[in-house]
Amino acid sequence: MEVLIITQLSKSIYGLWMKSSDKTISKDIPALSKRYYDAIGEMPKSVLPFFVLSKDYDEASGQFHLFVGGEVQHEQLDAHELPAGDYGKITVKPKLGFIWGLAIGEAKQYFYTKWLPASEYKALNMEYEYHTEKSIRKKPEIDILFLIEKRV
Repeated sequence: MEVLIITQLSKSIYGLWMKSSDKTISKDIPALSKRYYDAIGEMPKSVLPFFVLSKDYDEASGQFHLFVGGEVQHEQLDAHELPAGDYGKITVKPKLGFIWGLAIGEAKQYFYTKWLPASEYKALNMEYEYHTEKSIRKKPEIDILFLIEKRV
């Protein structure tokens, strides 16, 4: 796996929040995604880019805040600002078509247990999946971006 360091400007996104955990995330993402698509009245593949964000991870409980959304403003959605700064980016290509869970889990594990400890960066407890047209191609891929900063 390769981690690229990129610098991004802040970006406004709009969606829905919920509390999630390591144990419930596999059910929470589809449920929150459905609520998001219902709120904006669109079908899943018609809303790109699409963001699945987690932040404020608590290692002791395995809980965090989960956000699902996009760039479409709507009265039923909460605004969130993706912070400007440096991000570690991993492009994920699932081995079996659209089975994302395993590939995303492997990428996150690699980032936090292998790449990050050996790097000059620390994680700032915010990461997101960035789904674009690349996510729905015959050989799909998504980017996972981890907010980071140089260690002092």
